[in-house]
Amino acid sequence: MSREPRIVAGLGRPETPQETADRKAESSRVYRSSQTFRNLIAALIATVAVVAVIIFAVPRGEPAARPPIDVAAVAADVETTIDRPVVVPEIDGFWRVNAAGLENSAPAVWNVTLAPAAERERGFIRLAQAFGADVTWAPQLLGGMAPNGTETIDGLEWDVYDLGERGTANVSYALGIQAGSDYVLLYGSRSPESTAELAASLTTQIEELKEAE
Repeated sequence: MSREPRIVAGLGRPETPQETADRKAESSRVYRSSQTFRNLIAALIATVAVVAVIIFAVPRGEPAARPPIDVAAVAADVETTIDRPVVVPEIDGFWRVNAAGLENSAPAVWNVTLAPAAERERGFIRLAQAFGADVTWAPQLLGGMAPNGTETIDGLEWDVYDLGERGTANVSYALGIQAGSDYVLLYGSRSPESTAELAASLTTQIEELKEAE
């Protein structure tokens, strides 16, 4: 005994073969679509998990501290290269050396950049020793500024460059002195008092350059 075709709700009659085929095809499409979505979610979760493992597994910490610059050793190399004495600032607990080297310009210049070791202190002072130069060389570094005064520090008379409104965040004050055949300039953004203290620490070396003239 054959079964009567099932009446489909909503149609009020049995499905035609084409309608049955269409219904099954739509069901397959919906199933495949849901599987694709679930697979996508699973892939995203796996990716996030891998990234998390990388982030938390890679060791992190403070960046390695830059090794201190041995300014005396660099100065010795420069003296050997140019066969002339250079001024070497004494590095105590207040200062650290950020850079030191010979600038092959005209004239050649020995540069040492100093900054306070304590983070709470701001500013810098650069020592520049121009070989075979005089006071007319300094304005090249100071925006054309010529000395506008002098100051006696530890028995030596220094040229004063108080840039005032012409100063910048990088350079606001400078002291310079003729040291034999060279001109030594201390310039930067530290206070006049701090610059004078550094100048005083160079007295012996400046005098030696003057005597060697």
